[in-house]
This record gives sequence, C-alpha cells and structure tokens, in this order.
Amino acid sequence: MPNEIDRAGLQLEFDDRFDGPRLDESKWLPYYLPQWASRERTRARAETGDGLVLRIDADQQPWAPDLDGPLRVTSLQTGVRSGQLGSGDGQLRFREGLLVTEFQPEQRLYTPRYGMVEVRAKAIAEPNVMVAMWLVGFEPTPEESGELCVMEIYGSEVEPGRALVGTGVHPWSDPELTEDFAKVELAGDATDWHDYAVAWSPGRSDFFIDGELVRTCLQAPAYPLQLMLDVYEFEPGGVYPKRFEVQRVRGWRWADAPSGLRGSATARA
Repeated sequence: MPNEIDRAGLQLEFDDRFDGPRLDESKWLPYYLPQWASRERTRARAETGDGLVLRIDADQQPWAPDLDGPLRVTSLQTGVRSGQLGSGDGQLRFREGLLVTEFQPEQRLYTPRYGMVEVRAKAIAEPNVMVAMWLVGFEPTPEESGELCVMEIYGSEVEPGRALVGTGVHPWSDPELTEDFAKVELAGDATDWHDYAVAWSPGRSDFFIDGELVRTCLQAPAYPLQLMLDVYEFEPGGVYPKRFEVQRVRGWRWADAPSGLRGSATARA
C-alpha cells in the first residue's frame, strides 16, 4: 500500500484495549482540564470491558458554564499540572483570563516527546457532537503548549459514505509553531471503526487514516505531549447517552533513538 505507516522503526510503549472492569488510572486521568473547573465537575462518564465508551448523559452538567457556556464534555487525559490557586498557570489555556480554580499536582502518566500515537474509534453522526483525540503540550511553561490534532470529527460533517476529519498542528502559545490545520475526507462510514494516527519527529508530523498517509506538516512540537481523548456536546438535544466508542489506543517510540528522537520520514512510498 503506498504511503502507509512504516512500523519497522517503532517500538510499542503504550497499549490500552480497555478490557478491564474499570478504567486503568495508571494510564488515564478521568477528568477534563480540571484546573479550570474541578475534578469532581469534570469527572469522565466511562465504560470499559469491551473497549471504551465515553458518554454524554442527559443529566450531565456543563463542565465550566462561566467559561464555556452549555458545552458538556467527557474526556480522558494522560497528564495534568497547574500553578497555584488563583494563578493563570494551567494547561490548554483556551481563552484569555483563565484562573486556576482547583490546584492540580503534577502527574505524568504518558507524555511522549516523539513517536506515534494511534486510536481506533467510531465517530458520532449527531450534529451537536464532536469526538477528538489531541496531543497537547504538558506545558510546564506557556511556550510548551503546541498541539497535534490526531483527529476531530464533527457529527455535522458525517454523511453516509463520507466524513471530514480535522488533522494538523495548532501552536497555541508556542512561537516556534504556526497554524497548519486542515480537514481531509474519509471515504466510508465514519461511525464504523477506523484508525487515526500521528507520527512525529523533529520538524515533521505525519497524519494517517486507516494506515494511509493523509497529511504532512513540516513542523512538530519539540517537548513532551499528553493525550486528550474527548467527546463534546455543544448544546443539548438528540438521543442519550451520546456514546464515543474507542477500541484501543497505542503509542510507540522511535526504536533507534533512546531519547525518542528521529528526524527521518515516517511514511514509506
């Protein structure tokens, strides 16, 4: 297959098939940006055993109504940290004026610097819903905040036989990165199982759907990133629960470099 993932240079280091009776909290934190709200308010509604289901339920409250209106979220992430209560020091500062409302001690469960991350998941074909996987800077400083969007799929862009999948690089406050985001077409039923992946090394990020290269960005964050796996509901409506199904998440490091560094291409022609 042309432009497929070359796994020969990769070594598996993270693998979760969500087959246990409960979420493995040595791998995932069951919260969404709790420094801007709280762990209790953002606790994930999740099922495991035969893969993962992240739910939005009818009785679920908006995660941070003063900041994000009616948005409801169920999310997992593989790291967290913040500054002190009342400071502006926290991860993924998505708007101006954010202040820490609950201090988060530093936890790094899985924060790769370079390598490849892949998720096998189903989209949701409801217009008020989005599913996503992002890799975002662990952000010990505001500059280490860049993002690799592995996939984000709006239900409003899912049609019979096709869908649009967002991929690319978002700099946030990283002055070394520039915005490079685009939506690519998935030919097929996005509500069925598909594999979405990014492989990144110094100066290059390659994005894949079902093992085929769909985009290349000639830049990459140069610091550890944490995984964010999310389902969002923008406003109430439709059938509940909303169910974001995930079969597995895997992460690899570059086998030929102990530090995880590799600068060569990640797809083979």
